[in-house]
Amino acid sequence: MDARRFKWCIALLGALLWWPTPGLSAQQTESASPPEQDTDLPDVIRAWRHKDPPPEPQPGHKSIVVAPAIGSNPSAGFFIGAAGQMTMFRGDPSTTRITAGIASVTISSKKQVVFNVRFDSFSDGNRWLIESDNRFQSTSQNIYGFGSDTPSSAATSTDYGFVRLHETISRRVAHDVYLGGGILFDSHTNVEPSDPADPSWPTSPYIAYSEQHGLPTGGQQSAGFSLNLLLNHRDSDINARRGWMLSGQYRWLFDGLLGGDSPWQELVADARAYVPLDSDGRHRLAFWSYASLVTTGVAPYFDVPATVMDTYGRSARGYQDGRYRGERLVYGEAEFRGPLMSNGLLGVVGFATVTSVSNSQTGERLFDSAAPSAGGGLRLLLSKRSRTNLCLDFAWGKHGARGTYLAIQDAF
Repeated sequence: MDARRFKWCIALLGALLWWPTPGLSAQQTESASPPEQDTDLPDVIRAWRHKDPPPEPQPGHKSIVVAPAIGSNPSAGFFIGAAGQMTMFRGDPSTTRITAGIASVTISSKKQVVFNVRFDSFSDGNRWLIESDNRFQSTSQNIYGFGSDTPSSAATSTDYGFVRLHETISRRVAHDVYLGGGILFDSHTNVEPSDPADPSWPTSPYIAYSEQHGLPTGGQQSAGFSLNLLLNHRDSDINARRGWMLSGQYRWLFDGLLGGDSPWQELVADARAYVPLDSDGRHRLAFWSYASLVTTGVAPYFDVPATVMDTYGRSARGYQDGRYRGERLVYGEAEFRGPLMSNGLLGVVGFATVTSVSNSQTGERLFDSAAPSAGGGLRLLLSKRSRTNLCLDFAWGKHGARGTYLAIQDAF
C-alpha cells in the first residue's frame, strides 16, 4: 500500500472511531429495559392471544429465539436448516454486557452439512470475556487463484471436511478495554475434487500452491495461539445504535503443534462504528472494516485470508466462501439501517461492500483491483430486549455473483 492510500485509510478509521456519539458513556451497556415504543414478534403473539407481558428477567435468565435457515447463496446453493440464539445477563444488566450465543445446522443442495456454534460471554460486571468459534462441516468450495480479479471460469469445485476450534479468554484491564489470548485449531481433511474425473484438479490453485510450498494435498492443519485486544464502546453487542468497537488479534501458528503443517503468523484487525441519524438511533449508519494479513511464513491454502471467512461468515454478501483470496485482505462495508414501522417491528437495510486482496506471485497489491457488492434487506424484530433481528438480505457482486440470506442477528 503506498503512503497516500495508507494516510487515507488512517484518516477514515479515525473519523469512524471518534465520530461523536452523544449520550454514550464508557460504562454504558445494553439496557435491561428496552424502549417502550418497540414492539417485537413475541409482543404481537401475546397481543393476539391476549396474554400479559412477561416479568422483567433476572440475572441468569435465558432468552431463546429460533428461526428457520432457508436461502440460497453462491457457496451452498439452496440450503435449509435452523438457527437459534440464546441471550442472558450473567450479572446486573446495568453493569454487565449481554452474553449471546448462536447455533445453526443446515444441509444444502451442494451436499453440505454444516453445524456451527459461536458465542461471546461476559461475566458479572464485564470482568471477563470468553469468545468461541466452533465449526463442524462436511462442505465444498469453488477454489480460485489469488487476487481480486480472478475469472469465474477458473473455478475448481472441491470437497473437504472442516473443523474449527477457536477459544479465547480476555480480562478487562480498563474501561471498555480487554486484553487476553486464545488457542486456535483449523483442520481441513479429505480434500478432493467434487468430480473425481476433473482434469483440471492436478493444476488447480490448491494443488499448485500446496506443492510449491511443500504442504500435503490430502488435508492441511493449522494450530497455535493468539494475543487479543478489544476496545468495546458500543451500546449493544448484538445490534448497536451508537458507539464503536476496535479489536486486534495477532496469531502464531506452529509446525507440528496438534498436527499443524507449517509455521506462520497473521494479524487481524477489526473496526466498527455506528452513527445515529436521529435522537434514538433508529435511523443510523453502520460501518465495518477489517484487515487480515499474513505477516510471516506460509499459511495452508484454506487458511489464507479470503472472502466470507470472518467469524460469523457475514462479510462480502453476494460472494461465495473463498471467492477472492490472497496473503493480505482488506474489507469495508457501509450499511443504512432504519425502521419500516413506527413500532420497530419491521426494518430495512441497504448496504455496499468492497474487498481487496493481494497476490505476491503476480505482484498484485492491495487496491490494485477490488470486488464490490451491494444489496438490501428486511428486518423482523425477534427480541426487543436483546435487539435481535431475523434478517433477510439480497446481494449482488461482480461477474454475476449474487445471494439470498436468511439469518438471525445483523451482519455486524
